[in-house]
Amino acid sequence: MERKIKLKVENVEKSFPGVKALANINFEVEKGTVHVLCGENGAGKSTLMKIINGIYQKDKGKILIDGKEREIKDPMEARNLGISMIFQELNYIPEMTVEESLFVGSWPKTSIRVDWKLIRKRAIELLESEGLRYNPAMQLKDLTVSDIQILEIVKAISYESDIIIMDEPTSAITQKEVEFLFRKINELRNRGTCIIYISHKMDEIFRIADQITVLRDGEVVDSRPVSEYTMDLVIAQMVGRKMEKTYPKEMLPCGEMLLEVNGLTSGRTFENISFNLRKNEIVGFAGLMGAGRTEVMRAVFGLDDYEKGDIRIREEIVSIKNTRQSIAHNMVMLSEDRRRFGIIPVRSVRENVSLSSLKSFIFHGHLHSGKENEVVDYYCKKMNVKTPTYETSIESLSGGNQQKVILAKWMVTNPDILIMDEPTRGIDVGAKFEIYKLMTELAKEGKGLIMVSSELPELIGMCDRIYVMAQGRITGELTRDEFTQENIMKLATIGVSHQ
Repeated sequence: MERKIKLKVENVEKSFPGVKALANINFEVEKGTVHVLCGENGAGKSTLMKIINGIYQKDKGKILIDGKEREIKDPMEARNLGISMIFQELNYIPEMTVEESLFVGSWPKTSIRVDWKLIRKRAIELLESEGLRYNPAMQLKDLTVSDIQILEIVKAISYESDIIIMDEPTSAITQKEVEFLFRKINELRNRGTCIIYISHKMDEIFRIADQITVLRDGEVVDSRPVSEYTMDLVIAQMVGRKMEKTYPKEMLPCGEMLLEVNGLTSGRTFENISFNLRKNEIVGFAGLMGAGRTEVMRAVFGLDDYEKGDIRIREEIVSIKNTRQSIAHNMVMLSEDRRRFGIIPVRSVRENVSLSSLKSFIFHGHLHSGKENEVVDYYCKKMNVKTPTYETSIESLSGGNQQKVILAKWMVTNPDILIMDEPTRGIDVGAKFEIYKLMTELAKEGKGLIMVSSELPELIGMCDRIYVMAQGRITGELTRDEFTQENIMKLATIGVSHQ
């Protein structure tokens, strides 16, 4: 059977100041297939996709669609050529409504005015056709990260493009929503649509891929049908070495009590939450999306209010009303939505790392840049942050490197308690291992870590105890000898409808 090549990339190169992002890339996608692109953060995957989608301009090489060379100058031209993209980093305007976001860039008009009635009608039709029950007038800021990701997926699919790029589309959605996405992918493939799928989740890759291409350091390492790959081979090609141990967990004796939460209640999202954390301990929080895990952590950290309950740090009741007070009590938090809450996109790597400890670099009213640079360099090297320079804008880094910058920022404050909400979301296996190693080192230093994660294997691999939540309540606490995915899921689905 003759192969029908829909998209072909020939000898494409791209450089940014101080770094060559892509070197002589050759890549092609057949019509009606799912082509998975693998590689560590910083390997060049997103850069290549942004060139295909017209966000970046290539330095050299060709892009051919249906055998015809095309110069894709911007995303609108890409869309006109039948290309759409779902981004790993959610770029949305919190005050925009669901209906506005679904048709942004293509709002229908009557003469000179936007036809809002038609937008409402189309939004309702689109949402109903996909079986989604969102209020079209609801603002995005009132939705979860998972909800916004699903809407981005629906929007990209609605363009009826011939080529759809999906960059980590399942990094923030529930298993039920993953099944929805995979059904849509199969429908699209059967219609002849090309899907370029970027993911670090090996189970997903081997479930939906027809072809796999691996990038490393801006170059194509290998490309072959999925039937010729194994998970171990993909990982080895991605990181350039064999991963001997996935979870570098060390069993440590627990020290003194660091944090106690008793009866914490918020009227709308969680009720009667009690848990504790000791020195040298990694405590996990599991549960389905919407169980209330993030909301509890935001309240503990001072981001959101709660109605009743108390928080004790080192056995003393504390009043935490904002993040400044949390940091003063040596407690920090890594947010699940790093772009909205974790970084300042327009600022440099240096500024993002030093931001939380800026006072410590100011002497007699002046910033001691030498001391600042020394500290930034130490923690960025410790976190293995890949960046051309520390003056590089953080928004130009890969998602995994942005996450490591945020971790470096908090490590500068030398916290005793570190809350990590989905710390490895959208991060490749090599970067995940680095974060796991850091977690183990911090626990050995006497710190206490809380790990909120939707990935059960990493909770089981890294935690000493796991609290499980369902519908805003803690439904159980498991010790290591009780850790199984089945035990966690039983507790996570107590009282949850399975319709």
